[in-house]
Amino acid sequence: MTGRTKGAIADYFDKAYELETELAERAKDELLALVQGVLPADVQCLYVRQSEALGLGHAVLCARPLVKDTHFGVILPDDLIDNGQDPVLAQLARHHAATGHSVISVAEVAADRVSSYGVVDAPSFSGQFGRLRGIVEKPEPEHAPSNLAVVGRYVLSAEIFEILAHTPPDHRGEIQITDAIATLLKDRPVDAFRFAGRQYDCGSKLGFLQATVDYGCRHPELGADFAAWLKSR
Repeated sequence: MTGRTKGAIADYFDKAYELETELAERAKDELLALVQGVLPADVQCLYVRQSEALGLGHAVLCARPLVKDTHFGVILPDDLIDNGQDPVLAQLARHHAATGHSVISVAEVAADRVSSYGVVDAPSFSGQFGRLRGIVEKPEPEHAPSNLAVVGRYVLSAEIFEILAHTPPDHRGEIQITDAIATLLKDRPVDAFRFAGRQYDCGSKLGFLQATVDYGCRHPELGADFAAWLKSR
């Protein structure tokens, strides 16, 4: 899902003929391999533009022509989650494959931060997951059903599209995915899943800086020098 000002995303995953030709002619094989390895050979990128910023639910609904009638995953890029070779969406996909249920990732947040998230009511957890009883978008702390916030990873059934098509906008004029999930769970089970992994809220300045520093310290070429520089400060 992209927008009018986000052409750089599609450009990044496109083939850069001029750059690749230049690198090949200069025998810069290592850099050429790096550029050509951005998009795996067996992956195809398709893009849909959201012409108006009408909420996450509307953005998901815009993808309906591509997804059609199958379950699908959603990743919100401002929630960066690091879990090595077992990403959160893969964890959710395994849970969906085992249960057939739609499933959303959740994490505990401080009480004073719940008003920034969708918050779930899932009273009975078994291990990593629990059945949703309800979900509230950005509640005030005194009205929050729990401290378990929805973190930007979902595996949803295609039924959600028809629900989104009939979900009224909220007071901000946005169609919220949480409202559609609340409707879905009236007829279908939806699970909350406590994922394994470290979350960085890159929608906040502090979270973005934390991710930059942690990833920088682990960089295979620059990590040691960067970490030493940080320590010297």
